[in-house]
Amino acid sequence: MDLRHLRYFTAVAEERHFGRAARRLGIAQPPLSRQIQDLESELGFSLFDRSRRRVELTPAGAVFLAHVRRVFDALELAVHEARRASVGETGRLVVGYLSSLAYSGITELVRAFRTEFPSVELALREMAPQEQIEALKDGRIDVGFVRAPLDDARLASERVRREPLVVALPADHPLAGRKRIALELLSREPFVVFPRQRGSAFFDLVMGLCREAGFSPRIVQEALHLDILSLVAAGFGVSILPESIKNIRRSGLALRPIVGAPSTDLLIAWRADDASPTLEQFLAFVRRVGVDRPRAARRATREGAPGGGARGGAAAAGQGTEE
Repeated sequence: MDLRHLRYFTAVAEERHFGRAARRLGIAQPPLSRQIQDLESELGFSLFDRSRRRVELTPAGAVFLAHVRRVFDALELAVHEARRASVGETGRLVVGYLSSLAYSGITELVRAFRTEFPSVELALREMAPQEQIEALKDGRIDVGFVRAPLDDARLASERVRREPLVVALPADHPLAGRKRIALELLSREPFVVFPRQRGSAFFDLVMGLCREAGFSPRIVQEALHLDILSLVAAGFGVSILPESIKNIRRSGLALRPIVGAPSTDLLIAWRADDASPTLEQFLAFVRRVGVDRPRAARRATREGAPGGGARGGAAAAGQGTEE
C-alpha cells in the first residue's frame, strides 16, 4: 500500500463513480479499477459496494475513508511545518547575552523577533563572555552576544554595535565636575575592574587603554559590572565601563565620556559550522533591526510588536550583572 492507492481510493469514494474519479486523476478507468481491487485484496475487505448503479462505500470503506483523510491532513501539515522549518520560521534557539543588554537592547530585540517569528522558541541565558564562548563551542547555546575581539576559528562573529566607553566615578569625586576625562588623570586612582577570567577581551581593552595613557591601573577590587557600580558609588575606586551602563540607574555615581572617545564592539557570535535555518533567520533579523535600545523599540512598534515583555524574562534576567 502506498499514497497512490490512498489517493485513488479517496477520489472514487468522493466521486462515487469510477469514470469520474479516473478523469479527476487523469488516468484510464481500467487501471484505476485494478488499483482499487489490489488495495482491497491487500486490506482483506471490500471498500465499495458495486452491486448498485452508484458506487457506495461499505461500512468498512466509510471508516477507512475517515482515517485516510486524517492521514492526508497530517501529511499536508507535515509538509507545511517542514517547509517552515527549512526557512527558519520554526525551531528553537538558545541565546546567550550580556546582562547589560537587558537594559540596552535584548528585550526589544527578542520581543520584535518573536512578533515576526512566533513559532520560534527562544531561550535566553545571561552569561559572562567567556562562558558564552565555551557554551557556543560545546553546543549549550546557539548564538551569543560578547565583547570584541573574538579569535577562534570554530566561531563566526559580526559586529552589531560600537559603544563608547565611560569613566565611572563617585558622584562627589573631584573629576566628576569635568565634561570629559582624559585617562591619564586616573593614573593615581584605585580601580575596580571586571575579572579577566570572566571576559578577557574587555579586561585587556581597559588595561591597554590605561597603558597607552602612560600608567598601569592600581586594581583594588574585582567585581561584576553591576557590583562595580555599587563599589564605585561607595568610593572604592573608579572604573571604565561601556556607555550602556548608564541605563542602570544608580545613585551616588557619575559617568563621564573619555577624551578620545575609545569604544568597545559588541559582537554576535555563533558556531561557524552551524547551518541551522532558524539561526540564519535570527542573524538576518539582528542585521536588519540591530541591537540598540531606542532603535529596536521604534522598529518593534512599527512592526506591530505587543506591549508585553518577551517570553524568557529578559527584563527580569537584567537584574543580574553585565559581563
